[in-house]
Amino acid sequence: MKSNRVHSLRVALVQMNATVGALKGNAERIAEFAQRAAGAGADLIVFPELALSGYPLEGLVRMRDFLDDCAATLRDLVKALPREPVIVVGAPLRERREVFNAGFIFQGGRLRGAHRKLCLSRCDALEERDLFSAGTAPTVLNLGALRVGVAIAEDVTEPSVCATLRAAGVDAVVHLAASVYHRGTLKARAGNLARAARGAGAPLVHINLVGGQDELIFDGASTVFDSTGRVLARAHQFSEETLFAEISLGRKKPARTSKRWNSVSVPFPSVGNQAESLALAGGSSVAGPATNWKNRRFAVQGELEEVYSALKLAVRDYVEKNGFSKVVMGLSGGVDSALAAAICVDALGPDRVVGVTMPSRYTSDETLGDALQLAKNLGMEVHTFSIQKLHQAYLDEFMPLWPGQAGDTTEENFQARIRANAVMALSNKFRWLTVTTGNRSELATGYCTLYGDMAGGFALLKDVPKTMVWALSRWRNAGGEVIPVSTIERAPSAELRANQKDQDTLPPYDVLDGIIERYAERGWSVNEIVADGFEEATVRRVLRMIHLNEYKRRQSAPGATISPWIFAPGRRLPMTHHYGKPR
Repeated sequence: MKSNRVHSLRVALVQMNATVGALKGNAERIAEFAQRAAGAGADLIVFPELALSGYPLEGLVRMRDFLDDCAATLRDLVKALPREPVIVVGAPLRERREVFNAGFIFQGGRLRGAHRKLCLSRCDALEERDLFSAGTAPTVLNLGALRVGVAIAEDVTEPSVCATLRAAGVDAVVHLAASVYHRGTLKARAGNLARAARGAGAPLVHINLVGGQDELIFDGASTVFDSTGRVLARAHQFSEETLFAEISLGRKKPARTSKRWNSVSVPFPSVGNQAESLALAGGSSVAGPATNWKNRRFAVQGELEEVYSALKLAVRDYVEKNGFSKVVMGLSGGVDSALAAAICVDALGPDRVVGVTMPSRYTSDETLGDALQLAKNLGMEVHTFSIQKLHQAYLDEFMPLWPGQAGDTTEENFQARIRANAVMALSNKFRWLTVTTGNRSELATGYCTLYGDMAGGFALLKDVPKTMVWALSRWRNAGGEVIPVSTIERAPSAELRANQKDQDTLPPYDVLDGIIERYAERGWSVNEIVADGFEEATVRRVLRMIHLNEYKRRQSAPGATISPWIFAPGRRLPMTHHYGKPR
């Protein structure tokens, strides 16, 4: 019995969370996903950029053994894949002395060809030009009578590539990606991909990686666009899944050949047609349960929910992929540690999060009470460890070294460093991950203690401005109070001296965060920031703090990134320089 489906293509978009370097584990999961998608009747199954190896690879690309293992794993993978559907998998490809970021095309139990990424990433966090060679021509997959363009990441941002695919008469484009998340990125990405679909004159299938990798977050949200750039189907954000989409292809185009693109030819698979035929005849599916091929568009999250979800994914993957059983953090009774604890509990469960309250002579009953109430609300383990005796011992031992000197931040920082020792001791003893709780506003200006509250394994809030910390805390409380309201409403204080308030040292946080965003994120000049309504003296003061504290940021723990590369390697300042510094 022949299928009535002659002008459509059933594509399975496998939005996969790959672990960098876990070649065998990634390959096993690729095979499992592919078998299920084939059983559902997919003609074409597509995985994200470098799904086999994980992304980004950084220095692993320079390791010969790693590349040899990638090649061996691919040879084994082809034996485990279903034979009929066409399957595209991202993986490194070494050819003689060159290494390519490639999309491998499998069908019929063998490798049919590979697309080599043309336009290498060149942003601050993902600099590929020193690691990979660039391909020389687009790839067109001749899928029976259909033609499908294959592209990776930035390939589709180059108009000439889209024009070449249009000239090839492609019926669709599959786009393998590992697109990094930051606030606002989804809208911008959708606009770029819609333009690419229009440029190629064909539907575009965007398959994005999902998961946390060190400081990067991949948000998924794989999407199918029609040839006009309209969204036909979209996967969830921040979760692993397979999105099934059926693309109407319209009138067939005459066959064309050209040296401007590489051609890979395979027969049109019979899996989808056979599954449909059996269903029409009342039989069972070929290899698994039938799938509803009605295209699904999952809603995009609001800004605060999106950021919260991103942070949950980041800490969960950092913990799981690095083999930690629990996380441990200091609970000060302040809003930063409260939000960090809530995110960790939501990501890992309350039985895997441990808090430590460490009161000193300056800790108020209110903040200590809030810390304990937070732990109770979250159902997490909490310990109280007073640092008063240790702090006094430090003072007794060190004061003779500077007789007659007035107290200053030296004595204050003793407390932060004692607390770091306590939390790190638990980390060492039980192999728990220490989560630091400082925010972006503090890290930007150096309002944090080196080897004190900065010490730890993962800085969950390092890219979250203080104003957003408050907003996220209120958002988390929307379904019922988890973070004590008094924690959110109390004027923030490090409580390292009597009557201390953050605003004794810093401008109001709404002003501070506005300046940091304009300077460090948008790259505005002093004059532009002042023209936008900020006082010049305050702007210059904040910029001096940013410049002076590069040395602290270089020594901070890795953490989740939710903005476009603020203080990332490509945006670092020299530690030794005189621009904008007091002389």
